[in-house]
Amino acid sequence: MPFSSHPSPDPAPDDTRVALSVLATIDPVLRDSAVFGLVVGAPRVVALRHDIRAAEGALRRVVVDASGVVEDEVVPLEHACLSCAVREDAVPTLRRLAEDGRWEHVVLALPVAAESLPVVRALAAQTAPGGELERLRLATVLAVADVDTLEHDLLDDELVTERGVGLTEDDQRAVGEVLAAQLEHADLVVTTGDPVAAATGAGLVDRLRGVGTRRVDGLHALAAADLAGRTHDPVAGERRAHPLGVRGPLPRHARRAGDRSWTVELRSARPFDSERLLRRIEDLGTGRVRSRGVFHVANRPDSLCAWDGAGGQLCIGTLGTWDDATTAEGRPVEPHTRVVVVGATPPDGEPGDDVRERVLDAFRDVLATPDELADGGLRWLGRTDVLAPWLGARTDAV
Repeated sequence: MPFSSHPSPDPAPDDTRVALSVLATIDPVLRDSAVFGLVVGAPRVVALRHDIRAAEGALRRVVVDASGVVEDEVVPLEHACLSCAVREDAVPTLRRLAEDGRWEHVVLALPVAAESLPVVRALAAQTAPGGELERLRLATVLAVADVDTLEHDLLDDELVTERGVGLTEDDQRAVGEVLAAQLEHADLVVTTGDPVAAATGAGLVDRLRGVGTRRVDGLHALAAADLAGRTHDPVAGERRAHPLGVRGPLPRHARRAGDRSWTVELRSARPFDSERLLRRIEDLGTGRVRSRGVFHVANRPDSLCAWDGAGGQLCIGTLGTWDDATTAEGRPVEPHTRVVVVGATPPDGEPGDDVRERVLDAFRDVLATPDELADGGLRWLGRTDVLAPWLGARTDAV
């Protein structure tokens, strides 16, 4: 996958397509408040809101504009999942709204706790010339988050089902996993709450959102015209969300008074030793942190492996081979290990540990040493592949 950092262009003045913005959040109140603020007093803006009713195998579709509720229907789905909701209802409804003629900007408010990336990926394909949504253009992908609760939402281990916002009855995703994915993919992050009093929450937002993205504080600062006046770059969005595109540490001067958030970038050209990684994986990847990046393993030198942790959970897997990854300029990406860990120190006087030293110690321990690598990897030949349950069976390619 190529990775570029070029900013998204504004739409051409003669582009008459209907703007399409996509809104994601983990809070139903924030979603509805944002939708109301976008359509009120803006007669040319319409919002399509989806809620998945997994137990009923159905979807509730609500369409609102400045005049009030235009539609409110429950639609049966073949499968009550996000992809089916997009394919079976969002795409045909968006097309219908774009062809109606009353509106020049459509806001798709995703189901609470839905991640924007897979939806936007599908919409990008449909808005291309010849697609079902070619009358629309992707404008802005935005995430709305509350900085007052963000530290808890991101770093604690609550599940979306425990909060009552799961997309399915057995949705085992952590709230932090969903929130992080929304922030990392968005072109724009809109915050509520007090960014001064909740400096740590605001700091965590800035550590997760992508380079070149924007943050505005307060729903009052959210304007439909601003969203419509932008153009979403799907390639840049994919880059931000990809483990190879994780944002690194912020400049020191960017830290605000009272901000306890931090970023640790773990980077090395050396691979992990699989057995030591398995032994210390909890020290390295669990707890009140968001960790994301790529790594390689000494007994799988060609495998590009992904690292994704949040909400006390950690997922590792393979993304293909290092030969598949290139820079925006087409240059190969050399095998390396880079995991970016984001967290926050406990408030003064409250229980909890600063986990940075534990993480750094574990990282140094699990890296293969120069002496171990000196024989070209022969020492790992014939050993049991202890990471096979997560990375799959080894092949000649990986």
